Amino acid sequence: MSSATDVDFEHAAGNHAAAVGPTAANGPAGASDPSDELVSDVFARACPSRRTLENVAGKWGILALVALAEGTYRFNALRRRVDGVSEKMLSQTLHALERDGLVSRAVQATIPPHVEYSLTPAGLRVATKLRELIDLVEAEMPTILTAQTNYDANR
Repeated sequence: MSSATDVDFEHAAGNHAAAVGPTAANGPAGASDPSDELVSDVFARACPSRRTLENVAGKWGILALVALAEGTYRFNALRRRVDGVSEKMLSQTLHALERDGLVSRAVQATIPPHVEYSLTPAGLRVATKLRELIDLVEAEMPTILTAQTNYDANR
């Protein structure tokens, strides 16, 4: 059963539908650039930005993007950098981020072929913000650990 907070959130989210179609600012109907037709609102149930946000904000997405901000990696080197990720999860994460246009995959014509991953310009912009978030969380860890200890002691 949903709590009042859940219901309020769902109701509020339902009031922000993603607008798809031409707008006065975007020009006439039938515009050829699809980006001119979509106004993203992550709070709207059908907004496609939700899936991208899920790919970016998941544990492995965040870590892969921030690691790739350090430079180009081959798959196994990236897997070592993102300690704890399975081969399957890293592969799925990279495929999703590549589909979203945040990661670029380059196959080197060598024997055996080498595959390298790097960030696209959009991926770099996202990774920069994620790095800021990581820095903030790491800086707040003493406060967070104290809060967790206090919370656990009171339960």
